[in-house]
Amino acid sequence: MDKLDKFLTRGEGLLSRLENILPGAQPQAPDWQSAAAFRWDHQQRTLHPVPNFQRIALSDLFGIDNQKQRIQQNTLQFVRGGTANNVLLSGARGTGKSSLVKALLNEYAGQGLRVIQIDKQGLIDLSHIVGLVQGRAERFLLYCDDLSFNADEPGYQSLKAALDGDLVAFSDNLLIYATSNRRHLMPQSMQDNLATQYVGDEVHPAESVEEKVSLSERFGLWISFYPFTQDEYLVVATHWLAHHGWKQGLTDEVRTAALQWSLMRGSRSGRVAGQFARDWCGRHAGK
Repeated sequence: MDKLDKFLTRGEGLLSRLENILPGAQPQAPDWQSAAAFRWDHQQRTLHPVPNFQRIALSDLFGIDNQKQRIQQNTLQFVRGGTANNVLLSGARGTGKSSLVKALLNEYAGQGLRVIQIDKQGLIDLSHIVGLVQGRAERFLLYCDDLSFNADEPGYQSLKAALDGDLVAFSDNLLIYATSNRRHLMPQSMQDNLATQYVGDEVHPAESVEEKVSLSERFGLWISFYPFTQDEYLVVATHWLAHHGWKQGLTDEVRTAALQWSLMRGSRSGRVAGQFARDWCGRHAGK
């Protein structure tokens, strides 16, 4: 290849990238066969495959049986081509919200389920994502992890419009699954509460409060997660110890160490239990 050919090839590549970021331009579709999970790049307005999406199974998740059943039923309806709801998973940190979404992909990828991970900055690009998936045979979960908004963030209105059906009504192969530590996705201030009016026995929340709770109300399915009890925490720790090759079970020594670990972290959760198991098995490898 001579210099002119190389120059023309590089020029075509540059033009292709520019087309993706020009206002109004529809991004190019990715190689849908390259992965079951994709990540939306807001800066480049393109989808990147995530071939090494976390391998976790539904059977690895303990202490959240009710939550697991509810979201699995909703997802199964969706995968089978039926109607289903957008889902908000909210509550305590480290209790399996994100892991549950990842486990659903691993469970149903063979039936056509796909995940597109997006951060809140990318929510203003929802119309482009809808354009990419519209008409495809796969079923897509638009996955927003650890979602929360401050006042006047542009992604807030975009997500609200999507949940109202303004964007995704014509794409029945797309649902939004969001996780958040906040039930209502936006912080509430003392001023919001002070503006609440009391008329007789009735409470009339301030308009600012109603606006802040209106987004979460647009999710058809709310699933709440709670801190683990000590027993639940130890069950999860025992599972991950075995997963990482520990064969001696939950001896008194291991139990004490697991509880001390949770005290140091200030939390009893599935995430903390998994971190303890990795540390313990790593330090006792070969013993």
